Amino acid sequence: MSGYILAIDQGTTSTRSMLFDAAMTVVSVVQQEFRQFYPNSGWVEHDADEIWESVLKTARQAIDKAGIDASEIAAIGITNQRETTVVWDRDTGKPLHPAIVWQDRRTARVCEDLKGQGLEQLFTDRTGLLLDPYFSGTKLAWLLDTVDGLRAKAEAGQACFGTIDSWLIYKLTGGKAHVTDATNAARTLIYNIGDNRWDNELLDILKIPAAMLPEVKDCAADFGIADKTHLGADIPILGVAGDQHAALIGNACFEPGMFKSTYGTGCFALLNTGEDRVASKNRLLTTIGYRLDGKTTYALEGSIFIAGAAVQWLRDELGFISAAKEAGELAAKADPNQAVYLVPAFTGLGAPHWDADARGAMFGMTRSTGPAEFARAALESVVYQTYDLLEAMKKDWQGSKAETVLRVDGGMVASNWTMQRLADILDAPVDRPAMLETTVFGAAWLAGSRAGLWPDRDAFARTWQREHRFEPDMQAEARASRLDGWAQCVKACLGVKLG
Repeated sequence: MSGYILAIDQGTTSTRSMLFDAAMTVVSVVQQEFRQFYPNSGWVEHDADEIWESVLKTARQAIDKAGIDASEIAAIGITNQRETTVVWDRDTGKPLHPAIVWQDRRTARVCEDLKGQGLEQLFTDRTGLLLDPYFSGTKLAWLLDTVDGLRAKAEAGQACFGTIDSWLIYKLTGGKAHVTDATNAARTLIYNIGDNRWDNELLDILKIPAAMLPEVKDCAADFGIADKTHLGADIPILGVAGDQHAALIGNACFEPGMFKSTYGTGCFALLNTGEDRVASKNRLLTTIGYRLDGKTTYALEGSIFIAGAAVQWLRDELGFISAAKEAGELAAKADPNQAVYLVPAFTGLGAPHWDADARGAMFGMTRSTGPAEFARAALESVVYQTYDLLEAMKKDWQGSKAETVLRVDGGMVASNWTMQRLADILDAPVDRPAMLETTVFGAAWLAGSRAGLWPDRDAFARTWQREHRFEPDMQAEARASRLDGWAQCVKACLGVKLG
């Protein structure tokens, strides 16, 4: 068969559009960064219109770069930064406030108040999530309480809420479709993952009008038609999944017990638990891994807020490197006798600690500590946090095997130094796939399989290829010493309120 799949990967710091052919080969790729706004301490915002414009620009350029006609594109797949919250006018399509990014911590006090009312268990039982500013629900509640006239608009059905996928679909379809998929809905704090519906009781608690919510669909479904005025042809949108779920799919982790960990701005590890909706006893999240043909597959997730963002910090704030790829090379030059640790709690700590007030700290510095030691500490902080997540997952789910191989993806996995250190600290093999951009690949497969252009799930899983396996090569004593040092440093950062 001939034809192409356009996959849109709308991330936290950049937007990327990729065209794949019928053989699942990348034909073209265009990426564009966009601005980050920090209006107050702990606040992070995006311009939703700027995101939309970046999607249009990169998609059009990817089509031009491939030298094809838009009419040859069989379907569009979308994957997106999750939890980022957008509200817009249903008629005009104009944002009613800057998008509040998943990293934003402004609703920490709201979450504490809800916990104080004894409501966290209710939210966890229904959504699988914890009461944390990370999720969309309290962000939306804050917007309704803060933006003049928004609540009245919402109650009248004139205001729409959506995560980034909903926003983009609304714009692509010219306002004809206000929809989302089950994975994005599962991250809002108001979606019942057992019943697969918006939860009226949780909506009432947060005072969110149901009229502003999108319709929830499977990950591979008919989400609407992208209007030809945007890309040059009417193109069906057939696949949608939040970025971490798309990576689970793109890594072909379709069997219970399979792990994947994605290293982007943050780091997110997912364990496929199949039909079992596992309630975590170690402050992990229970979430929808994906939903296909009406069947829900669940997952345990551990979320690390700062991963690649720590490398950006080295580059942008400290000026120690000029490009992210230099971090591993610099880390390899660090003094092995200096035990320097970075706890990158720049926006609090995620799983398994969930401390919104924690802030970043460096430990073990001496007068000779320099850029190389900072780089090593930044990269190792991601490795140590991954260890914490996987250990918690093993405790939560008895089906998890200690020897399970971790499949990795995302920008950071291109660093051999970082992946080798990950294998060393986990004391387990780490598989780097041939297709490093697994997130966008997962979104492309959802759309391609739905369009009948790409293989079904089982056949797709057989196409997964490993580019390199990193085997552990660290003495047990050295590993234990490093992990003990990390644990002490994290403990020192927890429960500390500054300012």
